[in-house]
Amino acid sequence: MFTVEQIKQAHSKVKSGADFPSYIQEIKALGVTGYEAFVADGHINYFGADNYQISAEPKYNELMIGESANREQFQADLKAHQQGKTDYPTFCNDCAKSGIEKWVIVMNDMTCTYYDKAGTEILVETIPH
Repeated sequence: MFTVEQIKQAHSKVKSGADFPSYIQEIKALGVTGYEAFVADGHINYFGADNYQISAEPKYNELMIGESANREQFQADLKAHQQGKTDYPTFCNDCAKSGIEKWVIVMNDMTCTYYDKAGTEILVETIPH
């Protein structure tokens, strides 16, 4: 099974959202079947086969998540991040301001789904591969 250290090594190559698809391919090859990333503090729960699960510790001081989602602002911020215009900490701050609580990656479907605090799907994207 994979380790948090292996995932951190793969993530160290990511400089912007433009690098995300190759990161996903790399951790998928390690055996990651999905993960959920929490905007508030950056902790991530990773999932593998046979109910395997590990968690990465919080990455930064807690952010306040907006009470309601601003879909339009979030989509603009996401597009900028995917084009390499913002780094990961900036993107997380932008998500918090736009009311995004977490995103969930499903490797089999190659999707990334963003949720607000109420658990409402705000956006579902297909991850390029």
